[in-house]
Amino acid sequence: MLTEKMEEYLEALFKLSREDCALTPTRLSEYLKVTPPTVLDMLRRLEAEGYVRYAGPEAGRGGARGKGKGCGKARRVITLTPKGERAARTLVRRHRLSERFLTDVLGLDWETAHREACRLEHVISPEVEEKLAAMLGNPGTCPHGYPIPDENGRIDDQGEIKPLCDFLPREKGCIDRVEEEEPQLLQYLATLGLLPDVDVEVREVAPFGGPLLVKIGDAQYALGREVASKIWTRKRRGRGRGGPRMGGPSR
Repeated sequence: MLTEKMEEYLEALFKLSREDCALTPTRLSEYLKVTPPTVLDMLRRLEAEGYVRYAGPEAGRGGARGKGKGCGKARRVITLTPKGERAARTLVRRHRLSERFLTDVLGLDWETAHREACRLEHVISPEVEEKLAAMLGNPGTCPHGYPIPDENGRIDDQGEIKPLCDFLPREKGCIDRVEEEEPQLLQYLATLGLLPDVDVEVREVAPFGGPLLVKIGDAQYALGREVASKIWTRKRRGRGRGGPRMGGPSR
């Protein structure tokens, strides 16, 4: 039987597996902020119960999102088994549905909603999950723009995206999603209005790794490259992917 800690590892493995990088124990320990021996111990438990495979070596896979740590070197890699993939997608679905409820219905800010959803995802039953999704109108994304797996675990990836830090001067786009693992950063970006489905333009790019001057509506902000790398954009499409975008500053 899965423990809450085991579920946290499965959810982390699922999210990291979508970076198109070699998923290694080192990358996992960095993501979860735990020691490598702790990760290895948990991987043995998950492998023994059929949730992961831990084998290698295999070369890292580059790709559109292949800028995360752990890319490009031959090493032992971790993969989710079909059993592990199903469990992880269920957790992700419950987490993101919880975030939509907490922001859209209860009006909580992003940081609080993310923290509370991390607790709720472990205790929501299949029946509550079904009722929650129906009540929310089966939203397509969480408040930060990440797709919510449907009841069968399928995910709509919404097409090609790229980080704001890769923009050139005068380039325009639409915010698709904001990386969700740093709650304080989420709240900061929300106060600036950097929310999914908001149009954005990079006005200037400072040389030598300097900040970007970003325009949102009538406002302009200077963003460091690291912060800009956590904001993913797409070409402008129609709105309404996941219902109303709420959950920035409480309303």
